[in-house]
Amino acid sequence: MLGILNNAALALMTSIGHRTGLFDTMAGLPPSTSAQIAAAAGLNERYVREWLGAMVVGRIVDYDPASGGYHLPVEHAACLTREAPDGNMAMFMQYVALMGNVEDRIVECFRIGGGVPYSAYPGFQRLMGEESSQSVAGALADSILPLIPGLVDALRRGIDVLDVGCGSGRAVNVMARAFPRSRFAGYDFSEEGIAAAGAEVAAQGIANVRFETKDAASFDEAGRYDFITAFDAIHDQAQPRKVLKNIANALRPEGTFLMQDITGSSYLHKNLDHPLAPFLYTVSCMHCMTVSLALGGEGLGTMWGEEMARELLAEAGFTNVEVKRLPHDIQNNYYIATKA
Repeated sequence: MLGILNNAALALMTSIGHRTGLFDTMAGLPPSTSAQIAAAAGLNERYVREWLGAMVVGRIVDYDPASGGYHLPVEHAACLTREAPDGNMAMFMQYVALMGNVEDRIVECFRIGGGVPYSAYPGFQRLMGEESSQSVAGALADSILPLIPGLVDALRRGIDVLDVGCGSGRAVNVMARAFPRSRFAGYDFSEEGIAAAGAEVAAQGIANVRFETKDAASFDEAGRYDFITAFDAIHDQAQPRKVLKNIANALRPEGTFLMQDITGSSYLHKNLDHPLAPFLYTVSCMHCMTVSLALGGEGLGTMWGEEMARELLAEAGFTNVEVKRLPHDIQNNYYIATKA
């Protein structure tokens, strides 16, 4: 339990190191004093010094008491900076603070039921946008889209594409820039997310994408799209069965639905060896499940699992479902679903 307590504290300090840019700053510095690090980062020295204390005793930063120099080892920077080649783990630590903000409200839900709404999670869209840039947007062209044979060529020729639960639009904007002959749309019920997506479109002058604030459980656009995506979005839905049926309805007969969602089983005992299981069940309880319940929804939760995902896809009308994984991604399954 002491280890759990210390690691929880280090997660918060790691989140702060990411948000303040301290890891990025230190990755480019030789061994330096707290004053030198603070000056380079443009931060208050006293806070930087105390943060460094946590990083040193947590064995994340090295310290030389003789010179007073702190150093972030290259092998540590490799998973703690925005330039990390295999993904920035420090970014994910922000979820700990995000969930801690709603602990009192979650405790109350244990007593009276109900849920905690999206509005109780300030900064959620920013964090999801950051995660999407790392885990989805950066891998789309080279890894994710090629999972579907012939899709990249079709996108180059020009097809109609919809991203359901698009958030701040990072993934769909990446596709729109890469495939100018295709036409893209993004739907999300978050006005904050859609505003951010629209701002990016305006700033970058992307002409072949549109965004709409829309509830995926109520849109009705029969046979409008050739390709529909949903990145880490379906398990949060209040009415996931309706959303999946609407997606199936919106696809043209030969269209394809790509659903990225959390890897894992619908059976608890089969998740005992999942490397992220404690984190994912916690995120479920304190975010994904509760935001669905707040809307009177089904409350599937993060760990709804592959078995239930297949069941709901079949119920929605998808007769062919293939599940693929990517070597770099220990968190997600990629469901490729068609109606024919």
